[in-house]
Amino acid sequence: MAVRLNDEASQQNHHRIDHNYFGPRPILGSNGGETLRIGTSHYSLTDSYTVVENNFFERCNGEVEIISNKSGNNVFRGNVFLESRGTMTLRHGNDNLVENNVFFGNGVDHTGGIRLINKRQTIRNNYMQGLTGHRFASALTVMNGVPDSPINRYHQVEDSVIENNTVIDSLHIEMAAGSDEERSAVPKTTVFRNNLIYNGDGASVITVHDDISGIEFEGNVLNGVENPAIDRGFSSRNIELQKLPTGLMRPVDPELAGVGASADLTVLDRDATGVDWYPKPDNGPLFDSGKTTRIAPGRDALFDAVGKASAGDVIELESGNYLVNKFIEVHAPVTIRAADPGKKPNIEFERTALFEIKDGGSLKLQGLRFSGKSAPDNAGNAMIRTSRYSMLNAYDLLVEDCDVVDLDVNHSFNFLGASKGTLANRIEIRNSRFANISGAVLELDKETDDLGLYNAEYVTIEDSGFENIGKALAVLYRGGTDESTFGPHFELSSSTLTNVGNNKRNKSRASVSLLGVQLTEISNVEFIDSKPVIVTHTVGGPVTKIISNRFERTPAPEIHNGEALLKDNTVTQ
Repeated sequence: MAVRLNDEASQQNHHRIDHNYFGPRPILGSNGGETLRIGTSHYSLTDSYTVVENNFFERCNGEVEIISNKSGNNVFRGNVFLESRGTMTLRHGNDNLVENNVFFGNGVDHTGGIRLINKRQTIRNNYMQGLTGHRFASALTVMNGVPDSPINRYHQVEDSVIENNTVIDSLHIEMAAGSDEERSAVPKTTVFRNNLIYNGDGASVITVHDDISGIEFEGNVLNGVENPAIDRGFSSRNIELQKLPTGLMRPVDPELAGVGASADLTVLDRDATGVDWYPKPDNGPLFDSGKTTRIAPGRDALFDAVGKASAGDVIELESGNYLVNKFIEVHAPVTIRAADPGKKPNIEFERTALFEIKDGGSLKLQGLRFSGKSAPDNAGNAMIRTSRYSMLNAYDLLVEDCDVVDLDVNHSFNFLGASKGTLANRIEIRNSRFANISGAVLELDKETDDLGLYNAEYVTIEDSGFENIGKALAVLYRGGTDESTFGPHFELSSSTLTNVGNNKRNKSRASVSLLGVQLTEISNVEFIDSKPVIVTHTVGGPVTKIISNRFERTPAPEIHNGEALLKDNTVTQ
């Protein structure tokens, strides 16, 4: 939803947006995924006078901004944000009020609170609990600005007030965030007072990135922090909390009555929002929640079963050989697994792909063996591919206890080939074996316009073996300079790569090629006779950890445009 303010007639509109239910909003994988926007960058110094009050935002995960405020004199009051990635962001515009809002992260990745930019903003009496986000998605983020900023960049924080907010069991509060060569205008004439910051383990959660002498700190209370990051305006004490009838936590000590959010702060009931006739979605299981169908080997048996499957259905394959001569289109979340976990059915296919994941589809494969020896000689082969058309919904691909072999009838046969305009929410490969594949296992590099788009949010590979893979195990690309996304995330652990990446057509020159990935963790992996891991940092705050790996006749990892934690690795030639 957007209030555009793109001409004089649309300004000073005095809109009300109240008692609406927003969500869930899937990960977009690019800029433009905010759930609600008030204004536009070009007209952001004009006033809207919009009131956003008593709305419920549930799992609104589009991008780093849940609400993007881009105008002045707006009020955001009494809203609830439940397990939503990102923040209520005062991106542009001045003189806005954010009060009496409640943020519940429940430990979900990248959940945040409020991000402050611009002049004369007031953030008061808000409650944040269980938020995990960092950097631009922290519980509270005070940004650095750009000196003499153009209207579409970052104006300096000035003459603003942050007071009487409660932050409980949240991981990060960031001061002067985004500090770099461009964003060098530090906050000034701003007050941070009477805020309560409680972490049960006494951890210090405040990070200071630049000069904060322009912020006055007064009357703030921390729980048991021995060495606060800021040495003025904070007191540390042992705080006992009690749960109020609203479910919110407050200090027991009456001396702290004036610190943090008020005791009379209420929490909006989810059922008091939205229309009665439209059911609010639950967060039920994606896979294995429907009926189970058992099939025996037959030429069209698997094709027919998937075609008839509904969301959450399970198809169990009896042991034997399955030959598929048609593309299997996956339109819903479907599980395909062995009926007998000890006897892997063998599946071969005679087309350039076995599965094509369509919009709304997801796929879980368990206890199966796949062979590409019957596939045609075509350079565009992929055992699994995504729709050739843009997909509205992100998909999941889970591979567990599977063998994938002989995808090598030509020089570029991939296991998964993602198309432009498609996004995997998660790709997981666990306890599986891949051998004799001429292309890549995961080819996730089709978003090459450098607009901040990418093909997968979470990629996890563990307890698996990869042998004789011509190109990279994974190629994951996220280009551009936009900072509106959280991913991609890549994790590789407890696996073995042998002769990976040595195909002369491997343009990446890597066994694992990652560009623009925001979080990389590679641990307890053996690389034997393979190309190096190549990680290229671009935008955002990328974190790369490469720990306790063995590189045998394999070059050491290459880290470009940044630093990585390289620890306890061995490299032998």
